[in-house]
Amino acid sequence: MAILTQELTDKYALYNGDCIEVMRGLKDSCVDMSIYSPPFCGLYNYSSSDRDLSNCRTYLEFFDHYRFVVQQLHRLTKPGRLSYVHCMDVPGTGNGATAKMGVGANVGSGLIDFPGDIIRLHEECGFRYCARYHVWKEPLGVRNRTMAKGLAHRQLTEDSTLCDVASADYLLMFRRTGRNTVPVSHEVGLTSYAGSRVVPHELQTWRGWQGKQTENRYSHFVWRNYASAFWDDVRLDRVLPYKESKDPEDERHVHPLQLDVIERACVLGSNPGEVVFTPFMGVGSEVFGAVINGRRGIGAELKPAYFKQAVRNLAGAENQTGDQMEMPIVLSEPLVELMVKSTRKKKEREKKPAESQSSESTPFD
Repeated sequence: MAILTQELTDKYALYNGDCIEVMRGLKDSCVDMSIYSPPFCGLYNYSSSDRDLSNCRTYLEFFDHYRFVVQQLHRLTKPGRLSYVHCMDVPGTGNGATAKMGVGANVGSGLIDFPGDIIRLHEECGFRYCARYHVWKEPLGVRNRTMAKGLAHRQLTEDSTLCDVASADYLLMFRRTGRNTVPVSHEVGLTSYAGSRVVPHELQTWRGWQGKQTENRYSHFVWRNYASAFWDDVRLDRVLPYKESKDPEDERHVHPLQLDVIERACVLGSNPGEVVFTPFMGVGSEVFGAVINGRRGIGAELKPAYFKQAVRNLAGAENQTGDQMEMPIVLSEPLVELMVKSTRKKKEREKKPAESQSSESTPFD
């Protein structure tokens, strides 16, 4: 399939098309950091496209397809740099080769170690597993969103051995093998906090401290929270608008990744002005979080309705700053030059008769 449409500025590039084709059109080692939430196989279906990973028939087929994504991410990522994957355990039975999806919200159905298989795949593709952050979720909110019977109070009263747990979301951190030649540095420490926890007033005077960083109590407070394996104050409702992107045939689940999670990853994993990439852009959350924190974003999205919402969401990003804005954006080179695509060649293609253009063409040369 061809790239259906695109939105390019000096701060972000959005592509409506298959993420594999988009990634194949990008240069080697052009991405400083990636962050994304892959389709949670067997849990939700996002479109009717055969190219959509959420439509894989089996658990193993999903990972056969997902492997192409991880391999391309390894090629695009600079040595020593990070890729963050947002995921969770998914309902099912068995694990690995024996995993079976599609049990839904039935009581006592069990869980598949989806994060574990993601870790093993990344290690096979040249990444090193480095960390797992746990994003706490309020049980009643999970129950109301998923209708999981095992989280209902009624199940407790009838048979609590069949009760479930409101499992955390996970943010897995992977490092591409090789040496990072451009450190991600924070010379005056961390200067703001993405979360609901309030930084104590008496620490505000240390924000942006120019002296010895061992004295920087503000940054130490933020770092202790970020370095924790348990992120229990992520604002679950701090997400981009997404309801307008839903098609009538969509399942109820459309919930973007929280901006607090994205901002923390961007600040810890990239420098201002660097490139953050997401292969499953959805309504644009990862690109938005990168841009409002002074980074540049590239995103690919298969579904046209999600892409259109991402364009709307990003239109206002340049006028906002995130909780973690460290400095004004610094553009070291034009974003479009990271692309293999040539505007001149695109215009030449547009001049060709329509019948000569293959439906499998790509805007990248």
